[in-house]
Amino acid sequence: MANLNVNRAEFIRSAANPKQFIRTSVPTVVFAGKSNVGKSSVINRMLNRKNFARVGSEPGKTVHVNYFFIDEKVYFVDLPGYGFAKVSQAERDRWGKLMEDFFSEPGLMSLGVMIVDARHKPTADDVTMAEWFKNSGRPLVVVANKLDKLKKSEIEPNLQLIRDTLSLPEDVLLIPFSAEKAQGREVLLAEILKLL
Repeated sequence: MANLNVNRAEFIRSAANPKQFIRTSVPTVVFAGKSNVGKSSVINRMLNRKNFARVGSEPGKTVHVNYFFIDEKVYFVDLPGYGFAKVSQAERDRWGKLMEDFFSEPGLMSLGVMIVDARHKPTADDVTMAEWFKNSGRPLVVVANKLDKLKKSEIEPNLQLIRDTLSLPEDVLLIPFSAEKAQGREVLLAEILKLL
């Protein structure tokens, strides 16, 4: 099985417009999620780093498409967090346009990783994001983060609610995940390694 040295990770660039998107034959794993869902924490957990992807004290700080190159074998792409109220309408429009440009160009993504909050029903923004991923024709994995905040009895019903709300096809993997406790990390890593 392919192997990935996650300790060899480097930040490559922040793309503020489509001209700066990286077009490559190297596998590209694209992470997306609501502003306060712990997206940076999930990426940091995958890389066994504390603060490689910036963990913002204020959600909504990632406003560009950030590229990280892992072990010279795969790109992790961090999309801007969405659905956060405290940014201006102009900023939200700019973000929406950037995402539309990203998803409308085939070949920018090998695998989509959508991060949702295991505790809550996905929002309308989450549903829209899931549609973008599904319409891309690329494989999608959904990560239900903050699992450590749930009681055992809540896990199954919450995961079912996420699957139903996002209308996930049966073949889409929904991974119960805790960035805090590293639960689910190996499952997600195995999906990423399939690309190599």
